[in-house]
Amino acid sequence: MSVTIYNTLNREKQSFQPLQDNRVSMYVCGPTVYNYIHIGNARPAIVFDTVRRHLEYKGYNVDYVLNFTDVDDKIIKAANELGEEVQDVANRFIDAYLEDVYALGVKEATYNPRVTETMDEVIIFIKGLVDKGFAYVADGDVYFKPRAFDNYGKLSQQSIDELRSGARIQIGEKKEDPLDFALWKQAKPDEIAWSSPWGLGRPGWHIECSAMAKKYLGETIDIHAGGQDLTFPHHENEIAQSEAMTGKSFANYWMHNGYINIDNEKMSKSLGNFVLTRDLIEKHDPHVIRFFMLSVHYRNPINFTEELLDSAKISLDRIKTAYHNLEHRKQTSMNLEKDVDKWLEKVEGFTKQFEAEMDDDFNTANAISVLFDLTKEANLYLQSKQTSTKVIESFQQTILDLLGVLGIELQNEKELLDEEIETLIQERIDARKNRDFNRADEIRDELKEKNILLEDTPQGTRWKRG
Repeated sequence: MSVTIYNTLNREKQSFQPLQDNRVSMYVCGPTVYNYIHIGNARPAIVFDTVRRHLEYKGYNVDYVLNFTDVDDKIIKAANELGEEVQDVANRFIDAYLEDVYALGVKEATYNPRVTETMDEVIIFIKGLVDKGFAYVADGDVYFKPRAFDNYGKLSQQSIDELRSGARIQIGEKKEDPLDFALWKQAKPDEIAWSSPWGLGRPGWHIECSAMAKKYLGETIDIHAGGQDLTFPHHENEIAQSEAMTGKSFANYWMHNGYINIDNEKMSKSLGNFVLTRDLIEKHDPHVIRFFMLSVHYRNPINFTEELLDSAKISLDRIKTAYHNLEHRKQTSMNLEKDVDKWLEKVEGFTKQFEAEMDDDFNTANAISVLFDLTKEANLYLQSKQTSTKVIESFQQTILDLLGVLGIELQNEKELLDEEIETLIQERIDARKNRDFNRADEIRDELKEKNILLEDTPQGTRWKRG
């Protein structure tokens, strides 16, 4: 089954046909790095990393670009307040961003371009737009003219007159039309700046992504992605300036993830419900955070509460427990032949269901439901008096493979036990055999303090982390 993607440009699901048979070019708008990221920034990082993972699972090589805006009004303001250089502030928060998203299981991008390292390409791009008549110079500033581009508004599906009614010319701006947007900003005194044909200055926000996408992925790319809030004006402006420059389609598929609410209210600093990603990581297992983020379809809004996050932990623990139950039973399983093919076919069926859900616009919510059905079937199999090692390993590998598509790893907790805990478990087993139940209870309590929970079953003692 081929992958379908809901294309914001057309407002419908479309069969995914990349420009090259086995290669996908994907550009994701990254953060403006002036502070630590909040969980609203973490959602696209997780969502589009999962899109990438599934495309790779399907056999594509993905060239994945996530940029950093490392010069901007907000960064300059933060640097002035902190008494630091702009690039020192940007570098620190780029490092912090990467630390946070890597903890959440996000894979390293193919490229992480920075605006300050793409300045030559930005200036060449702007010059081309001026030469083609799509942009004009106004006393050191350069503006793009949306009215000169025939299809302006096609992504947000608004007419240029509707957009014009909400636009204003701010004090100090030198643009001719309220819709015009800055490609280059003249430098203010003592402000970080670069030389250009129009004098000292720095780029506007929108032109940066167009220049970086063109540099690293080419004039037309397969997928351009980001948060829903970027649809207009950022992505609309990217389309206009890129297609005006090249005369070609900029991106064939546009993907946007939904918003995050906190306790059913929009997240904002003014409401005091602003949650930083790193604060959340300190309190919760990052895999649980990722699992929670993927429990809702990426295009839908997601409501964050501590209770829902706790519920996600319980759900992920169900899958972990099923995996470890399989591992435990494997110690006593045999090389049976009876019904093996039937069970292997069942397991393969879950893989196909999971793939079908992910192929349908990356429906992680439904894919997780398939995982629950898989683990339920695994638990049912373990009720058999005799089990096959081949079937158990098939269940285990399938759980690992499908969780891998979601970017979630199951730690092998058996390997995490240190020698002291291993010794205590064995000592308790021996104490029970010798009917020294007082000592067995003491060891159980001691292990409980170490967050190791024991369960005595007919097949032996099982354990899990609490």
